[in-house]
Amino acid sequence: MAAGRGRRLGGNTDEIPKCMVRVGGRAILHWQLRALAAAGIDDIVIVRGYLGDRIETGDFPVRFVDNPEWERNNILASLMYAAGEFAGGFYFSYCDIVYAPAAVAALAAAAAAPGVAASLVIDRRWADTYQGRDLHPVSEAELALVQGVAGESRVLQVGKQAVTAPQAAGEFIGLAHFSAAGATSLTELWRAALDGPGPEAPFGRAKLLRQAYLTDALNALAGAGARLVPVFIDGKWREIDTQQDLAAAGSAVAVWSG
Repeated sequence: MAAGRGRRLGGNTDEIPKCMVRVGGRAILHWQLRALAAAGIDDIVIVRGYLGDRIETGDFPVRFVDNPEWERNNILASLMYAAGEFAGGFYFSYCDIVYAPAAVAALAAAAAAPGVAASLVIDRRWADTYQGRDLHPVSEAELALVQGVAGESRVLQVGKQAVTAPQAAGEFIGLAHFSAAGATSLTELWRAALDGPGPEAPFGRAKLLRQAYLTDALNALAGAGARLVPVFIDGKWREIDTQQDLAAAGSAVAVWSG
């Protein structure tokens, strides 16, 4: 998902999209493509918007889907431009995160579990990344409420300010897998919202459907009985939302990338 500009990165995105900002000497997108390739994921679709023609993928073969309304909509609407790619299920990643290949490997291992609509990568050590992070406070963390024990746990709710820090099992990092059934349920949910209240009506915690986050859809799916499961990791990822985050991410990848 690489349609947004990333204004809080200041001049770093004046001439390139957010996914091309370099962390530790490598574009954010290239960190992601390397991690996905290590897990054998090689059918990549990038939803692009702001300066989309400046996305460079190197030797990684990708296909593009354009979001012409990127200035007016948000992550969920952006994702649905690629709904034609959902058949059979799909992996999902925000464009502004870097993660170790182990995170994708853990997600891929969980992706085949029966009866699961979506698997969400959740960092149990999320609080560590918010130390000294005053430009991106905890209130903006997509914290997850999880119920059950290992093997039987499910995500009940996730999102900014939807779950309090004491309740949280961790933070959803923006990396997920939707099964074929989960992808179908997501598409049906979107179409029902469009055909019913419409794009200018509230949806989840969003004031307008077109401005909804993925987490709004995840919560709606969970509320309808779909099984969302956590895939727990402990660190080794970073979100890059501000220039402060950019500096921290450079230090982090130097440690876990060897």
